[in-house]
Order: sequence, then C-alpha cells, then structure tokens
Amino acid sequence: MSGGGGGLGVRWKVHGDGRVPEPGAVVRPDERLSWPRTAGLGAQHVVAMFGASFVAPVLMGLDPNLAIMMSGLATMLFLLATRGRVPSYLGCSLSFVGVAAVIRGQGGDSATITGAILVVGAALFLVGLAVRKFGARIIHAAMPPVVTGAVVMLIGFNLAPVTASTYWPQDQWTALLTMLLTGLAVVCLRGFWSRIAIFLGLVVGYLMSWLFDKTFGQIHSADGSGKTTDHWRLDLSKVGDADWFGLPSVHGPSFSWSAILVALPVVIALVAENAGHVKAVGEMTGDPLDDQLGTAIAADGAGSVLSTAFGGPATTTYSENIGVMAATRVYSTAAYWAAACFALLFGLCPKFGAVVAAIPGGVLGGITVILYGMIGLLGAQIWINNKVDLRNPLNLVPAAAGIIIGVGGVSLKISDNFELSGIALGTIVVLTGYHALKALAPPHLKTQEPLLDEGTSTYDPDDGDGEGPTGKG
Repeated sequence: MSGGGGGLGVRWKVHGDGRVPEPGAVVRPDERLSWPRTAGLGAQHVVAMFGASFVAPVLMGLDPNLAIMMSGLATMLFLLATRGRVPSYLGCSLSFVGVAAVIRGQGGDSATITGAILVVGAALFLVGLAVRKFGARIIHAAMPPVVTGAVVMLIGFNLAPVTASTYWPQDQWTALLTMLLTGLAVVCLRGFWSRIAIFLGLVVGYLMSWLFDKTFGQIHSADGSGKTTDHWRLDLSKVGDADWFGLPSVHGPSFSWSAILVALPVVIALVAENAGHVKAVGEMTGDPLDDQLGTAIAADGAGSVLSTAFGGPATTTYSENIGVMAATRVYSTAAYWAAACFALLFGLCPKFGAVVAAIPGGVLGGITVILYGMIGLLGAQIWINNKVDLRNPLNLVPAAAGIIIGVGGVSLKISDNFELSGIALGTIVVLTGYHALKALAPPHLKTQEPLLDEGTSTYDPDDGDGEGPTGKG
C-alpha cells in the first residue's frame, strides 16, 4: 500500500536512502527503511515492551511464553485491521493484574481469569464498533474525564496490597534496591534506555538475587505461596528442564459472573489507553488519526479475545513503544510486523519462558511499587490533561467515594452468593454516581462535555455559568 490507503497495509515504500530518516522528516507508517534496519527496529520494540509485557502474565499467574506469542499475533491482527495506518505494538495489559488477584482470591483459577478478560475484550470490541458508527463523542458522553481518571486511578492503587503482602515480604532488601535502581533508571537515563527502565530493573534485580544467594545463602522469608520457609531467592531449577523449542501450553476459558463483574471496569481504562495512543501517534506523525479511533479500539478488543481464547492475557497499546518511535522518528508499521515476528519466536522457546517465570518475588516487589503507582497516577494525568476541577463537588464526590472503595476493597453484599467489592463496586459508584448527581445538580455545577481531544475545567465560581475555559487535553 502507498500513502496508507486501501489494501491491508503490508506494502511500504523505501524512505529516502533507506538508512536514516531525512533531515526534519519522519518515516511514515507506509514507509520503511532497509529491511535489516527495519528488523533491528523491530527487535528494539520487543525490548521496549519486554519488561511490562512479561511482568504482566507472571503477576497474573499465566504462561509468559503464551503471552508473548499471543501479543505478536494480536499485533498482526491490529495492523491488518487498521490497514497499516496506526503503528502500535499490542503488549500484555497490566490493567488486569489487580483483577486477576481478586479473582484468585475468590477461588478462581487461570481459566476463570482468562474467561473474564475475554468478556472484557468482547465489550471493548463492541465499544470500538460504536465509536466507528457514532463518533468519539459518545465516549465522553458515557465516560467523561473525571470518571475515566478515577477508574484508572482506583485500578492502579487497588494493586498496592498485592505488592505489600505478596512480593515485597519475599525479600525486602532486594525489593528496596530494585525499586531504587529502577527509579534511577527511569529518571536519569535518556532516550531509548529510559524507555526500557523496567526491563533494566528486572535484569539488575535478577542478577542481584543470584549474587545474594551466592553470598548469603538461602533467605528465611515468605515464598510465592505465602509460607515462611528457607528458600533461594532465585530458583532456576525449572530452567534446565525446559526445552529450547516447543509450543506453549494453552487452556480454554471458563466464565463466572462474579469474575466478569470484577473485570468489566477495565474497559474504561483500555478505552482511555487506546484513545491516548491514537491521538499521540497522530500528532507525532502529522497525520490525524481520529477516524481510526473506533477501528483501533475494536482491533484491540479482538486481539484480547484472540489471546484469552487460548489462555493468554489481554492486550493493549503500549506507551513504551510510542517512546521508541518518538526517539527514532520511525513510525513504519513494517517495524511492528518485525517485532511481532520476533515475539512469535520468543513464544516458541520454553526455556526462555522458564527464565522469565523464575523472576524472584523480591524483584517483582521493587518493580511493582513503581509500576502500580504509575498506573494509578495515569488517572491523575487524565484529570490534569482535561483540566478536571476537583473543587466542583459534582466531580469530587463520586471520584472520592469510588477511589476509596476501590483502593480499600470495600464490599457490598447483595446475597449469600453474590457481592460487589473493590474495583467493580468503586467503578459503579464513580460512573453511576457522577451521572446521577449530574442529573440532579444545579446548572452552575454542570460541565460542558468536550470532544475527545479537548479538555474543560469545571464551573467558574466567579460567574456561575458553568462554562469555564476549554483547551486541548
């Protein structure tokens, strides 16, 4: 395809001399550099998404080999669906880590988790179709920025007990050092290296655990099951038994209403992630992609359905890869096809997956302190970008109540066999609370609904007209 038009988006014209982007130009989605350079960029994208994309299935108790393989297939599906106009890698979504913890706490297994996430993927697919038909305005009608930000925040902060009670106690000193070193990498490194700070933190923590085992011997602490024993920080016993080549294990999903209700709120986070990705890529390439938003959301939903149908995690667009594109000025979808192929190869190496699955709990403790906090604070970033005014009680009350319910794990028992709690109940309170209060609120408290790419502050207390200034989100 030339110009990003019809077809499947799998034909690219060579940009300039095929070596580097021309001065002041970018390599557009329908262009490519030479194939060796394109393959190298694909490998770079895999490394960029590696840390978070492999941490997600490990934290959820799913097969990392299957996860990385399905992320490659989902990326291919996404690129075909968007006809090569939206460069993106669909890595494993971390938004479901808290959901998985809650479902396992209720007695669910991996099949129950993937079944619930499959339903969320199907719901996301339907949202994408609705956006394609009615436009992006319907997102703000149902999920204004105050609601979206609050839900993303409570999803992230709901994970805090997982770090505090499961990972950190396994090796507190390794967790502390890993946290500090990862934080330094995020802040102090530049360019590509800062984009893979989570991956670097994992590698350093891995090596540190091995060194501590050699130096200090076994540690007396909680293991992965929560039982306090003497154990090695880094257990590589399963790595030697793993094959170099083989298909990952798959399993079918199972469905539980209680698990589905816990997982459904994540739809809001995924819509926000996709909308932000499409907007950011459009601005960086100079090719507005608002007309592709519905397609991108639907394609992400379809990718999640494909992955979870075989026992893998959900997928989502990755900001890490936006960073790589911004640093290299290469937005070629050919690089993402190369990345997807590399992911498939990694997925076919069980020994590689065994190395990933052996990540020590203390290392995960240090990584997740930062990672979970960053997920939660993305909600605050949504508020800031859209100039949400928390002085307005219409915004403040439902957001405050929902976040406390979601973070604190407050529960509401409906019957002997059914209750709402945590993420699910918090989201319901934010969403229904906002719209109910808006219907009853006096005119001067109500906001003017913005378009998707615009934000608005809430009421102006000086004039009481409820208009407020509008600006770009």
